Amino acid sequence: MNFKALGIYLMGSTALAATGTMTLVTPAFAQGTPAAAQPAPVVQAEQIQSITVVGTQRLEADTVRSYMRLRVGQNWSQVAADQALKDLYATELFADVAIRNNSGAVVVEVRENPVVNRIILEGNKRLKNDKIEPEIKLAPRQIYSRSKVRADVARIVELYKRQGRFAATIEPKLVQLDQNRVDIVFEITEGPKSKVQQINIIGNDKFSDDRLRGEMVTKQARFYRFFSSGTSYDPDRLAFDQQKLRQFYLTQGFADFRVVSAVAELTPDKQDFIITYVVEEGDRYKFGDVKVESQIRDFDSEKLTATLRMKKGDWYDAKMVEDTVESLSETAGLFGYAFADVNPNFNRDKETLTMGITFDVAESQRVFVERIDINGNTLTQDKVVRREFRLNEGDAFNSIQVKRTADRIKSLGYFQEDLEVEQAQGSAPDRIVLTTNVEEKATGELSLSAGFSSIENFIFQGSIKQRNFRGLGQELRTNISYSSYSKSAEIGFTEPYLFDRSIAISGDIFRRDLNSFNFFNNQRNTTYEQATTGAQIRVGVPINEFLYFQGRYGISQDDISLDRNQFFTDPDGTGPLPSACDPVIAGRFLCDAIGNRLTSSVGYTLLYDNRDNRIRPTRGQSFGISQDFAGLGGSVKYIKTRVNADKYWRLFGTNFILGLSAEGGYIHPLENRGSKALGIDDIRLTDRFYLGEPQMRGFDIRGIGPRVQRVTFNAELQNGVVVNVPVLERNRIQDDAIGGRFYYLGRAEVQIPLGSGAKELGLRPSVFMDVGSVFGVTKPLLQTVPRREVLPDLSAGAPLFYTGAFVVNPPTTPGGTPITTTTLETSTIATNPDGSARTPALQFEERFLGDTWKPRLSVGFGVNWNSPFGPFRIDIARALLKETGDDTKLFTFNVGTQF
Repeated sequence: MNFKALGIYLMGSTALAATGTMTLVTPAFAQGTPAAAQPAPVVQAEQIQSITVVGTQRLEADTVRSYMRLRVGQNWSQVAADQALKDLYATELFADVAIRNNSGAVVVEVRENPVVNRIILEGNKRLKNDKIEPEIKLAPRQIYSRSKVRADVARIVELYKRQGRFAATIEPKLVQLDQNRVDIVFEITEGPKSKVQQINIIGNDKFSDDRLRGEMVTKQARFYRFFSSGTSYDPDRLAFDQQKLRQFYLTQGFADFRVVSAVAELTPDKQDFIITYVVEEGDRYKFGDVKVESQIRDFDSEKLTATLRMKKGDWYDAKMVEDTVESLSETAGLFGYAFADVNPNFNRDKETLTMGITFDVAESQRVFVERIDINGNTLTQDKVVRREFRLNEGDAFNSIQVKRTADRIKSLGYFQEDLEVEQAQGSAPDRIVLTTNVEEKATGELSLSAGFSSIENFIFQGSIKQRNFRGLGQELRTNISYSSYSKSAEIGFTEPYLFDRSIAISGDIFRRDLNSFNFFNNQRNTTYEQATTGAQIRVGVPINEFLYFQGRYGISQDDISLDRNQFFTDPDGTGPLPSACDPVIAGRFLCDAIGNRLTSSVGYTLLYDNRDNRIRPTRGQSFGISQDFAGLGGSVKYIKTRVNADKYWRLFGTNFILGLSAEGGYIHPLENRGSKALGIDDIRLTDRFYLGEPQMRGFDIRGIGPRVQRVTFNAELQNGVVVNVPVLERNRIQDDAIGGRFYYLGRAEVQIPLGSGAKELGLRPSVFMDVGSVFGVTKPLLQTVPRREVLPDLSAGAPLFYTGAFVVNPPTTPGGTPITTTTLETSTIATNPDGSARTPALQFEERFLGDTWKPRLSVGFGVNWNSPFGPFRIDIARALLKETGDDTKLFTFNVGTQF
């Protein structure tokens, strides 16, 4: 009630005292005789004659009168006036109200609340408007009231608290406008994110504070935890950490452990929190007698007891007890007892501090699958999900098959990650209903991306893929990519269940243009260009649940060419010699590679795979062998064999995922293309194996294995003699990888789990170690070429000229006669002043390096990030073992490409 209303109230009270019905007792004094009591005068209550409303702008007077209980004809009283004031203020339509009574003529004077014109947020940076505005209930064209503003402020503050910003403050301000309108401005001071400054633990004797803090999800704020979301204060996380502490102590034998209290206090600056836990550890127990008593006839209690992991005398571990119950339940489910009841009965002995346990497996019936229900699939047809079930209606229940079913459905990639196959009682005790509630994800992908790669410079990629075409599980895909050094176009289709049978068929048609390259003086130089056009068809069938066979046929046409203006002698054909690839410029191994060839090949893959998820595995292993035979027609003949193996598991039951992988390959020629004396390998340059980035991090693209390097020389005079000084700067050496027949590659990688905040950003860090090598190729003929220049005068001023190619290891004809193209033209002097033969000044010399089986080793760490610009991968790796000639690389990244 405002002061004006209060004044009216006081005036009304005075009037009531003056005119209301009252009984006055006045003592009269007379000498020795009390005065006789006089009757009080009766005052009649004043009746309301009229009610007038003044001050309204938008509301009608009758509307205002309808909000009050005062009515014409009633008796005026201050109680009724007070109630009228309360009724009007309760409507929240008025900023001020006053009621006056002038001899029965009641005047109600009001001042209406303004209308909200607009709502403005200022100062919010961490939380955008679209996050805050849903919490604000006031809206434009509504009537302003203080209570509504206070409620909105409270909701915004609570929103910031949920984000961990407990120091956030909101100051609402009103901007008066004409026509009784206002703008409401919420001035927000977000403040820093409230961190957990300190975690104190009181009462722990057996384990240190650091050891117990390591079990908690909440972490103390430290500079090295800038990626962690666990340093923010969260009341829900506080309760979860108490449970984590209890779980930890129960796994260490402390069966009586409890958390007495957990208190979170704000620091004096109200920005951070200090959390204090008070705990009671209690006594530590060991396992006593542990056994299984089964009421199921198929279970032998003694044999099951022998399989138990816990033994008498071991420290008590509650987690091991839970795992044992789950294991016994799964074992019962394996025999068809879906509803087997396994109860651990504890026998605690506080004197000996032992915990005896009897696992009681209650009698139950064998269960059969009555019905399979699939719910939630609107696009995907039922049969796509049902064919992944390892159980059919009428089959005996098997818990292992149910778990495998869930893994197979998740591996489709059509549904949510936490999918489960639920079990429910059927129409009879021996019947069970399996229900799968799916949530479909988008399976169509339209990607248009541009980026920059340290390998291919500018990249553009466009792809369209539907992984669940027509809801039948089919895959239709097309892809186009373009970069400075590669171009490709591909279209493909896969039918995983041909004619509703376990036969997968797929095919692709493609065109790929690749420019191979080397680096010289930090410039990337194109060497040969390869254009490949082809198609492949594949047919696969499962042999059993985990073993898969695939056969394939492919045909492709390769066109390998070199730039005639750069690598050919007489490129336009106007000279006396025929136009041909110049081995001095290109290298004999490149000249040998050019030409057109047709590859027609058949192959197969035999794969064993029991990983829980083919997209992002966390456990299981796979092993595969594949062979391709080229020579079913065409001009290329070889057998290429590859083997690969992978294994994944969680480290020590944590969310750290360790993955080990190994692969290797060998290509065997089926044709004789030349003689080793001529430096010609029977496997063409484009069919060999290559190794480096991105397969093996820490090395450049094709940075490992056999290679030919051209080392240039500076001719220097030392004591009057021409000396060839090699230029050994890495960026001044022309380096061409020529591949090998053999390769092997191994990798160990640990995926590091992050907090929920980093997961939402799509960050997946890992540490890794790579080891591998590629080797086994015929040593090519090498060349040494002298300078074609005038050497300084060494004696009497006569210069010495060298022209043509001086070949140290000249090629020979098939008959063994050397092919000599060397000309040595001299002027006056062909010897040194002392009579010795003069050393030619070399232009370059070719060296053959890297052809060894010895392993290369690199270690490092990397991060995958699903960025707004597309997939992003960054790796920092250091090569610990390398061979002469290998190209190493510390930092690599890719944006806009798949990896």
